[in-house]
Amino acid sequence: MPKDKDYYKILGVSKNATKEEVKKSYKDLAKKYHPDINKDPDAAEKFKEVSEAASVLGDDEKRAQYDQFGTTYDKFAGHGFDFSDFGFDSGGFESFDFGDIFDRFFGAGFGFDPRTKRRARRGADLRYDMEITLEDAFFGAEKHISIPKTETCDKCSGTGAESKSDIIACPDCNGKGTVTRTQRTPFGIFSTTTTCRKCHGQGKYNKNECSKCDGTGVIRLTKKLEINIPKGAEEGTNLRLTGQGEAGEKGAEPGDLYIVLHMKKHDVFERDGDDIYTKVEIPFTIAALGGEVEAQTLEGKAKLKIPAGTQSNTIFRMKGKGIPFLHGGGAGDENVEVIISIPKRLTKKQAQLLKEFEEENKKGFLGKVFG
Repeated sequence: MPKDKDYYKILGVSKNATKEEVKKSYKDLAKKYHPDINKDPDAAEKFKEVSEAASVLGDDEKRAQYDQFGTTYDKFAGHGFDFSDFGFDSGGFESFDFGDIFDRFFGAGFGFDPRTKRRARRGADLRYDMEITLEDAFFGAEKHISIPKTETCDKCSGTGAESKSDIIACPDCNGKGTVTRTQRTPFGIFSTTTTCRKCHGQGKYNKNECSKCDGTGVIRLTKKLEINIPKGAEEGTNLRLTGQGEAGEKGAEPGDLYIVLHMKKHDVFERDGDDIYTKVEIPFTIAALGGEVEAQTLEGKAKLKIPAGTQSNTIFRMKGKGIPFLHGGGAGDENVEVIISIPKRLTKKQAQLLKEFEEENKKGFLGKVFG
């Protein structure tokens, strides 16, 4: 490789660029200059140049050699990039998937360690939306749900094999999980390490597949679960059930189940945080003279004292009668708005008494003004 090539400049990255930055820059430039996309006569050479730069800066050892000596030729002769897969030998280009281009450079991508077998993937997380009542949030509750999901096969314990003796080292990769291919190129001999297609990087292969799960290691079922709704739950409260998501691949750990709670509208109360609000009608006589009325709470009826002269829409607070705090330590309040009820019909005596009251009220008012 020529010593005067500035691979950082070619890729448009700084000398402190991370592998992800190198990867992103290469991906953008490869798409820009690939001759299937770019018909410029110089595109092919430019594509070779950015690919060569990426093959060096994407490898820790090659990059260190390049940074120190300005070249990787002396130490890495015979490890150039093989362009034959892209049609360079014939002077043309074959279409390829940019999604796996980094597999061709560095095996499974930047940072891939060919000595490490691919780990089985963890199971996917699941979400379940549940509607609860205000009473559920006040008292706490137990709910039962049924969810369709995958579980580790109980016959093969997730291995996918009919029996333990059916699990053997992969014949294609000899149990390594990777396959290395070496090719001679214009830049020397280049080796690529890719995930074994037969065992998908596991290093193991099943001669006979499990008859219950067809070799997948998982089975589909509907599972019944008991969900504990905590006191103080509110709109959007998220409950996590560890290990109750989808089964993991080949015995890997399962995902989690997330229960997202939604509050059902209540007929009597409105909720604002941990406080609740309601309204109660009171006779105008109690509003004027004072007294006690019954107010609805989440625990039943409760006495509410009304002082004399109370006006309509006055709000009284019943301390601690609201929703318990989610993490304990107290509760919100209940706020009761009183609405004065005016009778629609009056007897003659009631009407006469009210008129007398009105007259006395006027006299008292005028006496204060002119007295």
